[in-house]
Amino acid sequence: MSIYVGNLSYDVTDADLTSVFAEYGSVKRVQLPVDRETGRMRGFGFVEMGADSEEAVAIEALDGAEWMGRDLKVNKAKPREDRGDRRSGNNFSRSY
Repeated sequence: MSIYVGNLSYDVTDADLTSVFAEYGSVKRVQLPVDRETGRMRGFGFVEMGADSEEAVAIEALDGAEWMGRDLKVNKAKPREDRGDRRSGNNFSRSY
């Protein structure tokens, strides 16, 4: 399971997020996606912890908490949706 962490400051680092979640258990992985065009952090991230029980405690404690001047949105990450082949532009029907 993975945890979604939204409304993050654009200044947050992997180390920052790891230290916050480490208070609730062992952090296996932190991922902070960046915008491909600007290279800027996108304002959200994902955290994987060692056990489901640790993740549940972290979600309960951190959802809505203020951190780095922002109110965090923390919940179970949803599986990524298949949005079609975005590169080719052929994810719609054409009628001629």
